[in-house]
Parts: sequence; C-alpha cells; structure tokens
Amino acid sequence: MALGDTDAVCPAGQIDYRDDVTSPFLISARSLCGGMETLSEIYLSKVAAGELTSDPAQLAILPQLERISRALMAPEPKRGFFRKSTVIEAPKGLYLWGGVGRGKSMLMDMFVDHLDIPGKRRVHFHAFMQEVHAALHEARKTGVEDAIVPVAVDIAKGLKVLAFDEMQITDITDAMIVGRLFDKLHEAGVAIITTSNRVPDDLYKNGLNRNLFLPFIELIKTRLDVVEIISENDYRQNRLKGERVWFSPVSAETRTAMDVIWQDLTTGKAEQLILMVKGREVEIPGFYNGVARASFFDLCGRFLGAGDYLALVENTRVLLLDDVPQLGRTNFNEAKRFVTLVDALYEAKVRLIVSAAAEPEMLYIEGEGSFEFERTASRLREMQDETWGDTAA
Repeated sequence: MALGDTDAVCPAGQIDYRDDVTSPFLISARSLCGGMETLSEIYLSKVAAGELTSDPAQLAILPQLERISRALMAPEPKRGFFRKSTVIEAPKGLYLWGGVGRGKSMLMDMFVDHLDIPGKRRVHFHAFMQEVHAALHEARKTGVEDAIVPVAVDIAKGLKVLAFDEMQITDITDAMIVGRLFDKLHEAGVAIITTSNRVPDDLYKNGLNRNLFLPFIELIKTRLDVVEIISENDYRQNRLKGERVWFSPVSAETRTAMDVIWQDLTTGKAEQLILMVKGREVEIPGFYNGVARASFFDLCGRFLGAGDYLALVENTRVLLLDDVPQLGRTNFNEAKRFVTLVDALYEAKVRLIVSAAAEPEMLYIEGEGSFEFERTASRLREMQDETWGDTAA
C-alpha cells in the first residue's frame, strides 16, 4: 500500500492487513479519515505497548468487527415530520468461533469498549439465559399467551447491540427458547455478536429433541457471519507456562498467590456463573473468559456429580480451586467428588491451579479410598507440568 493510497483505508475505516503490522508505512485510519480511533489502531497500539502479541488470526477478525462498529455508529437517517418511526434494521451480526484461549473474548471486549453509543451490552451467555428464564417466569404470572414476546421487548428496549460471550447450549430449556428469542431481538433491530468454542452445527449436539433446535442453527447462519478464528496459540494456557500451580499448605501467603494469579487472568472482571444442568443450577462463584474460581466446598462439599463437572469443563479452560483440605474418613464423600472432578478436568485438559493442605501424594494417606487416590494424585502431579493442556482443542 502506497503512502497516498487512502482507498485501502477510507472510507471503510479499516487497515489493509496485507501490510506487516510493524511496518513504518502503516497509515493511521483515524488520521486519514478524520474519525475516532479504530479497532485496528487500538489493537496495534496494544501490540506496541506490549499488552498483546500480534496474531494474524486475530487481525483477520478486525475487519468484521469494524464493519459492525461502523454500521452501529453511523448517524440514524432523518425522519420527516409526518413520517412514522420505524425500526432501523440491525447490521448483520457475527458468530466468532474457535479453540479456547485464541482471543475471541478479548476481541469482543475491545469491540464493545470501542463502541461510542448508548444501548450496548456485553454479557456471558449463561448469565443472560438465567435472566431470560427469570423474566419468562414473571411474564407467565401475568397470564400472557406468549411469554417470550414481552421478555424480548423488554430486553430490546433501548438496545442496539448485544454481545454474548461463550455461547454454549447444553440444556433443553435453553434450546427450546433461544431461537425465538433471537428472532424477536433481530426484528427489534438489535445486532447480535457472539463467541463460541463450537461451530454452529455442533451446538446442542446429541441433545434431546435436537431436531427442534435445528432452525436456530439456520437462523445463526442467515443472520450472523460465521467466522472461525484459526490460531495455534492458546494465550490463556501460555500465560501459565513456568508458573507454580500447586500451593501448599494453605496459608495467607498461598491465598495471596492465588489472588495474584486470578487477578492476572481475569483483570478483575470476574462475575458469578450459573450453569443449568438437567434443570438444576450449579453456581460457580467466579468466572471470566473461560477462567473459573471456586473453593473445594463449592464443588465437592455440595451434592454435585459427573454431569455437573462435565458442564463445568465445557465452559472452562482454567480452574482455580481454593482450600482443598486433608482427605480421609471424615470427608469420604467429598473426597470421592474431588476424584470425579479431577477426572473430568484431566480428560478435558483443563488447567488446574490449587491451594491445598498438602502435596497431591500426601492429601489422602489413610482410610477407605486412600489406595485408589494414588491414581488421582498421579494425575494431579501430571497436571502441574507446564505443557499440560497443550494438546487441547
């Protein structure tokens, strides 16, 4: 791209990615077009500041986000005095999918933060569906024939864009309502952006009555651009390379160390995550961008089972588990759940960071189940290796 070739940048407002992002001839889209800072400029400034590592896979996504950003921030058409107000058609949205830790959520956060408009919202998909279920419950109390209609109207009120993080359909109740809800939101002019670890055709795979869910998959393909982010890098895992991931015994120092890792991985943006498993709520106290945090009691002191842990690993890439106690006769049931949890994490290649009363081999040294725990201890030791999880999808 020549220095005077502004057509590569204006009026679209995006950088021509045929150039090396470090090139001194890279032209500022903002300076050429006279607009606000673009997503491309924001990304490159973060690279220059050492906050991000330039990734061609992430750069390839920026034009899609720039397209939606421009459409949302464009001035609304003027209406005549006698012309009735009409819903402005939403720009085509984006379904961004790919392996965990590839930067999908980071790009979406950048997009939402960059939008200089009212009526934008970013929410984790599971948290959003919890809100929807609660709203549907209240709407049905009024005797309304179709509860989704008033719920969708209320959600869409004043909203221009809804950004979902980590769309994952595992519950039949979600599967049965999400299609109609999205359709109503689109009719109301709300643009939809979502990230997912799965291609749309794999959503709710092998789910009960999945044939009723298939129209929603087609709706996604029609209303959203489906784009895969293809990168060999798993940035979430890489940040832990060479770091200590097992802290014992439990003390003020180990709790502080866990807090530091949590802050680094989530940048303080964590919120509660509620997973729906066969109609039950499973509460994860802290969650952000595939990183979860819970105590031993949260996950093993309650009546949870393999299905609950599988739902957890479906949504989690890194788990911080606090305060694992000494195991034995007095907490035999909790110890069995811990074994089941570790098996689920191990099979899913989830990175585990633990504060515990002792090292894995010394956690369960007497009582029924202590012999069987040797296998779990071996897995826990293996999971401490800095290359653990490198082969995960």
